[in-house]
Amino acid sequence: HIPELADQSLVDLRAHYPQWVDSKRIEIVTGDGRKGYSSRAPYDCIHVGAAAPSKPTELLAQLKAPGRMFVPVGTNNQYIVVYEKDSNGDITEERVMGVRYVPLTDAAMQFMG
Repeated sequence: HIPELADQSLVDLRAHYPQWVDSKRIEIVTGDGRKGYSSRAPYDCIHVGAAAPSKPTELLAQLKAPGRMFVPVGTNNQYIVVYEKDSNGDITEERVMGVRYVPLTDAAMQFMG
């Protein structure tokens, strides 16, 4: 949601790992993390660094079969949930531990207050 953060990330990456940026190993994208990045899907693994309020179905749809997603889920009571998609596309989930993360929000909610 914040282009300036994406821009600074690119500056930092170029300073320390220019070959990763030049080779396209890393791509910085500004967007709504709740929706993922479908143009590069499917992904072997997805790690989410903010808490989804409920099961993140749009992200699960971008997960390769087989694949794994590690994501905090919940609002007041949050848990790390590991979703496993098997080679048939069937998904299982396991609550691993209780946590406290910032919420995964849209731009309007992020800039409130």
